[in-house]
Order: sequence, then structure tokens, then C-alpha cells
Amino acid sequence: MKRSPAILKNRRGGGLGFAAIAYIGVDYLRFISPAWHDRLQPALWTILAIAAIIRVPFYKYWSSELRSAIPFIFAMLFLLSALLFEAISVRSVTAVLGLEWNSDASPLPDVGQWLVLSLNEKLPQTVVNILRARIIGLHHFLMLFIMLAFSVLFESVEAPGLGLGARFMFTMGIGRLLRAITFISTILPSARPWCASARFLVPQHPHPWAQKYYVPYATDSNAIRNVINWDTAYADPGEYDPEFRPDWGSMSFLIDFLRPTAPEGSSAWYHLLKKASGGCNDLIYSGHMLVAVLTAMAWTEAYGGYSSALIWIFVIHSAQREIRERHHYSVDVVVAIYVGIMLWKMTGLFWPMKDQSKATRLRRLEKIQGRLMRAAKDDDIEEIRELLKEVEVSSHVRENSNSKAMWLFSGGTIIFTLSMVLLAFTLTSDG
Repeated sequence: MKRSPAILKNRRGGGLGFAAIAYIGVDYLRFISPAWHDRLQPALWTILAIAAIIRVPFYKYWSSELRSAIPFIFAMLFLLSALLFEAISVRSVTAVLGLEWNSDASPLPDVGQWLVLSLNEKLPQTVVNILRARIIGLHHFLMLFIMLAFSVLFESVEAPGLGLGARFMFTMGIGRLLRAITFISTILPSARPWCASARFLVPQHPHPWAQKYYVPYATDSNAIRNVINWDTAYADPGEYDPEFRPDWGSMSFLIDFLRPTAPEGSSAWYHLLKKASGGCNDLIYSGHMLVAVLTAMAWTEAYGGYSSALIWIFVIHSAQREIRERHHYSVDVVVAIYVGIMLWKMTGLFWPMKDQSKATRLRRLEKIQGRLMRAAKDDDIEEIRELLKEVEVSSHVRENSNSKAMWLFSGGTIIFTLSMVLLAFTLTSDG
């Protein structure tokens, strides 16, 4: 049976796979030998950064990167907008029912959690310890993708790197929007009942919407039957404390969604939306797993090799840890996996990752095919060389290394992307 070359091998060596394994291994030393971790991690990042900078003058696809710059910027703005909507939604689903409901609501029965606990009793302790180990997290998958995008400098993956990054962010943005729409549609209790009280400072009682349309019909089966039959919210919601309403000016429409309290009601803006920490209700589907799956899909498609299989093993390990540590229910993890795969495949239908100069060269070759055939029949080597040179020049693959504008663009791109690396590493180091 023929094996898929995209997964089992690549044509560009194993340097990127080795760098990825080295990064994961060195970072895991924080749990085994913190002293060695403190020595090796800065050294590894320094080596990788220097290697990338050295390759910049020899990179010959800056024109492709320049063409991808505008889609990259738009994809980044789209992702940031999706993350903002998601951050508001995350807080809203916890705030609308209040801390009392979040603390008292029982977690949902989860077959995946039962399976994990059962395997703990049957598997060797060494295997269980490996499954429990925090080998890889959110920031690792983000860094693995950044390493993949930077590897265009070494021709490990095909240019443009900014095009690959733009597709990743655009796909992530779609995934985040779909996720937020999904979890705000039906509010599910957290697998960790103490989470909301520890993380959020919102009122204990439910919002007036929930007071009127949910609370009277939450536990009384007769009330549920009546509201179904009458299709009217007929019950008296009772008396609750009044809602705190700060003066947020033009942003006051968000008060009903975010439900600030007096101790934290001042804006700027709302303490940077409470620094966008994760939610406490069950947020179907898992955002962590979406990042992991999109990274694995990008790695498999762009690079291939046995390192891709290793990335997928990391995805599965991360999935069972999400369930084991009860950050998510099993359904969140399963849905995130197939949504991530389908979204990546979907965007691939209309978002070309490859260097467009290849298509240009092919079109040019089609035009001169007859002349090439005649030159080959006449054994005219010089004519063949001239024709192939025309193809190369017309595709504009190689750049003029003395172009001041291109040097400015390449320098700005490297500085910007390295800054993004530092920000991603700093802001997501806790997963």
C-alpha cells in the first residue's frame, strides 16, 4: 500500500523537526532540572534567532512575502477582532448567571473523564506519569507554528512565510468566532465548580434576564411544562439586589453582558477586559485544542516528515490532559479536533499557501514549449539556456539584493515577527 509522502517524509531535510524537538525537550527541563533549563533555553533561542538573521540576506523570495504582507495584516486584525468578541463572550456566560449558580451547578457526566480514571487503574504507573506530565501546552504549539513560518528562510517550507501565517490567523479567527457563538448559545456548567469564584468578581445573583427567563423554570418540572405549553414567561422572578451600572459612556451597552461590580467598575478599558483570562463555564469547543490542531495541520501540510507524526502525538497527549485535568469536557476536545481539521481544509480551498511564482513559471513554460522542443531537436543548448533564463527572469523569483525598499521590508518583517514571538511567549507562557 502506498504511503502518504506528506506525513512520512519531506524533501528538505530534518533540521526543522530537530529544532522543534529540541525546543520541547529544553522547555520540559523546567520540571526536571530548572538550573539546566535556565541555561539552555536562552542559549537555544539565541542560536535560532541568530541563524534566522544570518539567513535573511540570502533569502530570495521577498517579493512573495511583500505580496502576502497585506493579507497578513488583514488576517491579524480579523483574528484580534475575533479574540475581542470571544473575550467579551467568555466573561458574559459566567456573569449572566452569577457566582452562586456557577458554584452550585453540578458538573456534567463525562465518559472521557471516567475512561481516564479507569486507565489510571489499569496502565503501568510509568505510562500514567507520562500521560500526566505537562509536556506541551498552548504556548508550545504557538511557538512550533512560528518556527514553521520562520523556516522559509532555510527553505524547509515553501514561501511565503507571511502567507502561511496569514492563513493560520484567518483560520484561527474563524474558529474563535464559531467557538464564541457556540458557547454563548447554551450555557454549560464548568467541570471545575470553584473556578468562577476564584477567577471572576461578578455579582452572586443572576442577571435580570436570567431572573425572569431561566431561574423560575430551572428545577420545577411543573413550571417547565407550563412554560412549554403557554410559551410565556409567566412566573414571578422575585426580588434581587439592584445591578451596579458604572458610567462607561459609549461602552455602556456592555454593562449587561459583563456585569462589573463596584470594586472593579472603573474602565481603562475595564482593566484591559480583565486581561482576557480563560473562562469558567464549559466553553465548547476547546480553544487550546483548536490552536494545537491548526498547528499540526499546518506542519503536516507545509513540512511533513516524521516530525508531523510527533506533533500529532503531542496533540493527542494535550487532548487527554485537557480532559484529565478537567479544563474541558471530552465533547469540547473532540469537537475542537474535527472543527480544526475541517477549517484548515476549507481555507485551503481558496487560500494558496505556495509561492505564486511557480504558477507564473509554468504559464511561461507553456508559452515557449514549442520553441523549447525545436531547440532540443536541434541540440541548441545555448537557445535552451536563453529560453529558461527568460522564464526565470519573468517570474521575478530572485530579488535585487541592493533594493533599498526590499531591504527595509525584510528588516521590518524580521523585527515585527520577532516581536510577535516575544509577545506570544510572554503572554501565553501560562497556557
